[in-house]
Amino acid sequence: MNYIVTVAKEIDFSRAEKAYISTYKWTEGYAPEAYAQLMYVEGRGFALRMTCKETSPKAEYQNYNDPVYKDSCMEFFASFNDKSPKYINFEMNSNGAFLSAVRTERANKTPIHMLAPLPKVKAEKNEEGWSVEVFFSNDFIGKTFGKFCFTRGESFKGNFYKCGDETEIPHFGMWSPIESEKPDFHRPEFFGTFTIEE
Repeated sequence: MNYIVTVAKEIDFSRAEKAYISTYKWTEGYAPEAYAQLMYVEGRGFALRMTCKETSPKAEYQNYNDPVYKDSCMEFFASFNDKSPKYINFEMNSNGAFLSAVRTERANKTPIHMLAPLPKVKAEKNEEGWSVEVFFSNDFIGKTFGKFCFTRGESFKGNFYKCGDETEIPHFGMWSPIESEKPDFHRPEFFGTFTIEE
């Protein structure tokens, strides 16, 4: 799987390609339409918007590092630095609450607040569904991954997910398919490729 990260001087998601989270595995009966858009704002960092056509998302959790994956949740995992085994998991519900850490595997993690100031998540609900937006500055990525700048044509690995572990119908959706018998998003070997537009 390959996703082209649009480069721009300002955030404008109307210009960004949609990465559809269309592979649902491990459970049946619910597969909401969801997609992600990622842009690189030159010299500043990455802007992410994730959207789901889900009109009544479960949203019980309110705070940073709450287990939002138990709610209706959208997630961005990325290995911003291809010279490092680290990846970040960034999991958000429709309240704007999020859970995040930098890891080398599921069990080996450092919560991001120990490495850098927390990004802000903007959440929005309407009649058609819900969305979340977050900006990962070059400074934030530098402090968490040791890489402070990006250029056109570069690539890195990652994935987009939609889940709800304790929703009425548990579901597990992904952009780049994962080949495992049980639900497990912490599988960087199945990440797709994000290529910054040349």
